[in-house]
Amino acid sequence: MNPAQKALWFIESHLGKALTLDEIASVAGVSRFHMVRAFAAATGFSVMRYVRARRLTEAARALARGAPDILSLALDADYGSHEAFTRAFRDHFGMTPEAVRAATCLDHLKLQEPILMNSTALDNLAAPRFETGKAFLVAGVGGRFSHENGAGIPLLWRRFHQEIANLPNSIGNVAYGVCCNGDDAGNFDYIAGREVADFSELPREFSRVRIPAQKYAVFTHKDHISAIRRTVNTIWNHWLPQSGFKMADAPTFERYDEKFDPATGNGGLEIWVPLGA
Repeated sequence: MNPAQKALWFIESHLGKALTLDEIASVAGVSRFHMVRAFAAATGFSVMRYVRARRLTEAARALARGAPDILSLALDADYGSHEAFTRAFRDHFGMTPEAVRAATCLDHLKLQEPILMNSTALDNLAAPRFETGKAFLVAGVGGRFSHENGAGIPLLWRRFHQEIANLPNSIGNVAYGVCCNGDDAGNFDYIAGREVADFSELPREFSRVRIPAQKYAVFTHKDHISAIRRTVNTIWNHWLPQSGFKMADAPTFERYDEKFDPATGNGGLEIWVPLGA
């Protein structure tokens, strides 16, 4: 497994927490020396420069939306003071945080988007099992993505873990990553959530989706979560065309049970692909 892929996932999933090079290298399973060189070779960035650029980019987005408390943004970006954050922000973007908030526009800023992780096909995808899944409801934190900006999904999962305690009527501890409402341009909704009993008490800020009773091909992804795009690519571009099955017009979802560790990205998950008649 590519250490840079593991590092990218960990950074995006923990962007609002204090991050150190030692911690990132540990999650990637390599030394600091190895991590610095592997990450630079894969991305063209030093590890902590990428962390800094991503944090400042997310802060700039919040400011353009009118975030009133710059100190809170500074602390979220792991800066100890308003002054330190403003200095770093100005050095990176050539504008102060106050100027970006006043402009409500990001057009002239050089934003650092999440780097996409490896999506090359696997050589040895394990055969799926087949299940007839029940109908159920999922609610959680959602966003609109495309295949070009799907690297932002780990950040969505971070929000899920922050807000899951406020999700009413949730059932069990299994988490679901649901892809739905796709269009011809490759855009789709992604919801990081849990099963819920109903939507009647669901606050407006939570997204929701109904999963129908459906036949599925269920694939097990045993590798680190950062390699999930490789498994998904292999399913869509290799297994499905050769299988004789057709994909149903229904949500696809990832299922994360208690074996999955959201802190490290290890433990594996299942990918449930809906099949047509």
